[in-house]
Amino acid sequence: MSLLSSPLFSQTENDTTLSGLPGDNLDLFATLDLFQKSSTIEAFEKSLNEEKTGINNLDLNLDNKVDFIKVVTKQDGDDFSFVLQVDVAEKETQDVAVILVSKDKDKKVTMQIVGDVDLYGKDYVIEPKAAAPAVTANPGYTGPEPVTVSAPATTTVVVVESAPVVQYVYSPVYVPYYPPYTYAYHPPYFAAFTVMAIGVYHHNNYYHHGGYHGGGYGNTVVIHNTNNYNNYNNSRNSSNTVNNNKTNGNYNKNNSSGRPSGGSSVSASPSTRPSTSQSKGSSASTSSRPSTTQSSNASRSSSASAQSSASKKSSSTASRSGSGSGSRSSSRSGGGGGRRR
Repeated sequence: MSLLSSPLFSQTENDTTLSGLPGDNLDLFATLDLFQKSSTIEAFEKSLNEEKTGINNLDLNLDNKVDFIKVVTKQDGDDFSFVLQVDVAEKETQDVAVILVSKDKDKKVTMQIVGDVDLYGKDYVIEPKAAAPAVTANPGYTGPEPVTVSAPATTTVVVVESAPVVQYVYSPVYVPYYPPYTYAYHPPYFAAFTVMAIGVYHHNNYYHHGGYHGGGYGNTVVIHNTNNYNNYNNSRNSSNTVNNNKTNGNYNKNNSSGRPSGGSSVSASPSTRPSTSQSKGSSASTSSRPSTTQSSNASRSSSASAQSSASKKSSSTASRSGSGSGSRSSSRSGGGGGRRR
């Protein structure tokens, strides 16, 4: 029972992250994880759009093919904005999310990814989890297991300097990347592939959530560098096609077609067939009335045989009594006549 209940619990846990918005098809936890592990922005863009990676499942123009996501770089001193964009139409671009990388005056680097409000709703911010709280040894402790390592207390700033992409963008050899791709022109490695079922997609990417926290459901993560984010918002791209599809509920229809609940329409026809066969079975049960008649005839015949056997017994009893009385009377009369003589 425990083995059977585990997948059900994990599936329920995955379903709680679904918002019903188009952003359900691009897991930002997995996206930020991939970004940290990429050596360059070009490498990140390529890995994000490859089918084998399984992270990009976005379909904003609803052609049942995964959209190509390009990464546009914006830089202002030590503040970087890596904007994830989709060319929905020839003259329409939709921002999907923005990755904010900033360095403060103490040379501490923060990294966050913010989902676009059109795709993820308001305040959908994700960042790497901070290290576990450090402990400081108590010099007055006299217990059997004293703490021998002293570490400074952690701050609220998430340190991500060790990420390869962070080391790259702050290195002297970094050159800002500007993708040359458009709605009609994609890189040779990208071949549009079919959108994955939403339930399968989230099941495959949920393990990325372990090292990060945030999201759009009552989280307490706030944007560290508001100036950097506000500068990005001044040139944010929004698509009329995306807004119209969202207003008309088209993305919900697209997502539900891949969910298990969408199978109800498929199972509807089998469910009606059994009911039809059952109605046929009811007519078959009507045809089973002869069996009832046979049983009643059988009961009648049995009762008739019982009555005949009873009448036979009574007649035989009567014959016995008649023969017995006759013999007795004849013997008596015969005996009496002999005496008279």
